[in-house]
Parts: sequence; C-alpha cells; structure tokens
Amino acid sequence: MKKHAVCLVLLGIAFGSRVFCQEFNALDMVTVVPARKTSEYVIGGDYQSVTSRRVVEPFEINRYETTYGLWYKVRIWAEEHGYKFKNPGQEGSKGLRGKKPGEISCNEPVTNISWYDAIIWCNALSEMNGLTPCYTFRDKVLRNSNDSASCDLAVCNFSGEGYRLPSESEWEYAARKTKSSMQKGSLSSGQINSRGKDDSSLPVTEIGWIMENAAETHIVGTAGTPFTPSAPPAPASGNPNGLGLFDMTGNVLEFCWDWFDDYRDVEPGVIPCGPAIGSERVMRGASWHSYTLFYACSDRYSYDPNEAYDYFGFRIARTLSK
Repeated sequence: MKKHAVCLVLLGIAFGSRVFCQEFNALDMVTVVPARKTSEYVIGGDYQSVTSRRVVEPFEINRYETTYGLWYKVRIWAEEHGYKFKNPGQEGSKGLRGKKPGEISCNEPVTNISWYDAIIWCNALSEMNGLTPCYTFRDKVLRNSNDSASCDLAVCNFSGEGYRLPSESEWEYAARKTKSSMQKGSLSSGQINSRGKDDSSLPVTEIGWIMENAAETHIVGTAGTPFTPSAPPAPASGNPNGLGLFDMTGNVLEFCWDWFDDYRDVEPGVIPCGPAIGSERVMRGASWHSYTLFYACSDRYSYDPNEAYDYFGFRIARTLSK
C-alpha cells in the first residue's frame, strides 16, 4: 500500500507565542478492510425493512470526527489558495464561529457546516497534502461551496487517493465491523463485548454522546469517560467501537457522500454510492441533539446539502491503493 506523508498532525496550532490547541493527532486514518480484499455484507441488516447486499473495497476512515482545530487549519490554508466556504465552521455546538481555535475546545467536532462545505474542505485537505482532489464537476476541481449547482452535480473519484466523505456503505461497514465479526444493524456502534460479539446490555451512553447524556457536543473520543467540567477528558480517552473508531454513535451527525434513496442492488464491480441525483444527502451516526433520537448502526438520516446546524459534522475517508 502506497503511503503519503500527512502534514496535518495537530501538535498545537500556534498564533504568535500562544498555542491554541491541546496536543492531539486529529488525523489518524484507520484501515477498515484489509488491502487487496473485499468485504460483503447486508446494509441495513437486522434493522431496515429494505436492505441490500454490498461489497466494500479497501479504504481508510479517520478514527475521529473532524475536529474544529483540524478544520480551521485546513480552511485557512484553503482560503489562501483560492478556496471559498459559505460557512466558516463552529467550535462544537456552543463555541465561536469561524474564530481561532481554543486550547481545549479545538478538539470538539466542527459543526455548523454544510455538505457542500465538507466536500470542498476534503478537496483542500487533499491538495494541501499533495494528493489529487476527489470532487470535480466537468473535470474541474471544486473549490467553492457557494456554487451549490456544481456541488450537486459533483463526481467523486472513488479510485483516487484524495480525502473524501465515506459512502453510506463504507460508513455502515465501519460502524458494524469488529475484529471478529459484524454487529447487528439494530445495535449502536460499539455495543460489543471483549471478544467483539454483540452486547445489547452495554448502555449506549457508555459509547456515545446522545440526547440522554449530553446537552452539547464534547471533545472527540470521550464518551464513557467520567469527568467534571473543570477537568475535561483528553481526546480518545473514552470508548471506541470494534475497529477503534470513536463517536460512530453520537456527538454529531456525520455526512456521507450518497443521495438518500431506498437501497438498491448493485451490479458486480460497481461502487455502491447511491443514486446519481436526489434532493437530500445521507447522514449517519446520530448526535447529542434531540432531533436525532435514533442511534442504531443502520439508522439513516437525510438533509438538504445546504443545511448547516450545530449537530452536523463529518469524518473523512480515503480509498486504499490496490
């Protein structure tokens, strides 16, 4: 597998003599499917009334939801290189909008960004790291989230090595896969025992920031960690899912690439990434907000790609070289 140097390991974002971000590697890509192998599963299995068999090719997905600190660093670079964003992003659900990251709250997920903002940011992250951006329209790299018409007609190069949003099939696979098996779609991501088997007795509040245990976003990877407001936990100190991914249940809803539609069978060799056109994009994973009550691995949400709220966020993925 070909590796690329990643220049965005957050070891603090400095402005003058002050460091605004607690030490933390916010860009930590996890291999979800072993290289040179494919994996087949039933999307929506054990839960949805309409399901479909899917084959997932090797890919990587970030261990964490995109933090505001990482978002901010890339956005500033992007705007200096011709990119434009309709929404500057917000530091968690209660932080400042578009401002310099705080020392601790920079590790809250970025919120109040739209699907359009997310794909443009992915292109910028790719270009910043010397990779070819995935999202284009008429063979032109997309760099402006205000151009919603072009973004709606965007093409994603799933065979490229740039950063992108996960497809819905990739997202659910990553949410349900463990080292030993696949979780049922009716359980939340991470409801497993020490052997990676389903464990419905594990409270969802131990693995995710949801409406029952949160009134706002939290630092990524801290669900299940006891703490007091005066001593917030460190990132990644909470409970991950079976693949070591944090916040696949709760904290913020996460954008996927796909237009929302009923699942349909896919021909062999065709990448399962939803219909070519639609009106709403898929979101997954639930959040802290009361508008996202359902948090099973196979639960689906959909929103207009222009909408941006304080419970919207995303995590990034990449295709692995064959």
